Amino acid sequence: MAANPLDEAKQAVRTRIWSTLTTADAVHDDSVHGRIPHFKGSGEAAARLAKLPAWQGASVVKAVPDKAQLPVRVRALEEGKTVYMAVPKLTTPKPFYLLDPTTLTVPPIEAAQSRVAATIAPAVEVDALRRLDLIILGSVAVDRDGARIGKGAGYSDIEFALLTEAGLVTAETVVVTTVHALQVTEIPIPTTQHDVSVDLIVTPDETIACASPHRPSGLDWASLTAEKIGAIPALAARQPG
Repeated sequence: MAANPLDEAKQAVRTRIWSTLTTADAVHDDSVHGRIPHFKGSGEAAARLAKLPAWQGASVVKAVPDKAQLPVRVRALEEGKTVYMAVPKLTTPKPFYLLDPTTLTVPPIEAAQSRVAATIAPAVEVDALRRLDLIILGSVAVDRDGARIGKGAGYSDIEFALLTEAGLVTAETVVVTTVHALQVTEIPIPTTQHDVSVDLIVTPDETIACASPHRPSGLDWASLTAEKIGAIPALAARQPG
């Protein structure tokens, strides 16, 4: 199959950002290529995020399980916020872990780690989630208009679409990514209709409000392969006739 020019353009951005971060010694990873960067300063970015009204007014948070967003998840639990975290690759009929700060059996610094959450947190179906106030995404790159690129698997976009169709993402839900300053690109990022943009970009030193970020209204079935649908039970259960 011929390479998709848009996918090639996105991959070029990823490669450039991964190389830039590595050269600048801005990540904790031995090899950042192929990953959501575990950037240096993630704790400072989480602290900056915690000062924002969108964070302070949120009681229900959906967060990615990446290491870069661990300080965000820890802080959320410490502040009494309910946190949902996806099961890796959404492979189970109950594709989200529920981290309820009122029932944790271990401290937040442990519970917020993905491998620990998998052992202590109940898994829940999409329809069992509470309405989301805040969604925290990890990114490889993001531009100042809010367009972002993950590592290329597309799970964040699928999660967002599933939650939107379930009525759990509303116009009031704020979408945020925490990143290193070097992950913010001045070159516009190419996007598709099903790509999720962010409302806020938070680096250790800057908060960027994005003017008119794009939000998909639901699942883009035409972009999903039969293999992807078959691998994600929550998708298969919603597949149109």
